[in-house]
Amino acid sequence: MAQIDISNLKKINKERNNVHDQVYATYTVFDYNGKKYLQIDTYGKPARENPEKISQSFQVNRETAAYIANLLIEEFGLKLC
Repeated sequence: MAQIDISNLKKINKERNNVHDQVYATYTVFDYNGKKYLQIDTYGKPARENPEKISQSFQVNRETAAYIANLLIEEFGLKLC
């Protein structure tokens, strides 16, 4: 499991990129020591050996969520209604 560290989040340019297959995912929201967190879990491809086992997880708190929201707005040119 990983919590995103926005103080070290940097944009890089890669020579080769590809689009990953879509996979099943869930999310949960919880409080820990008075802070609210959102956790997203992905379960990998259905053909894998243990398809019900969590493949990747990441957590964001309020500060990280705001940072990512602003990043998405900037990178995709989104406008909030």
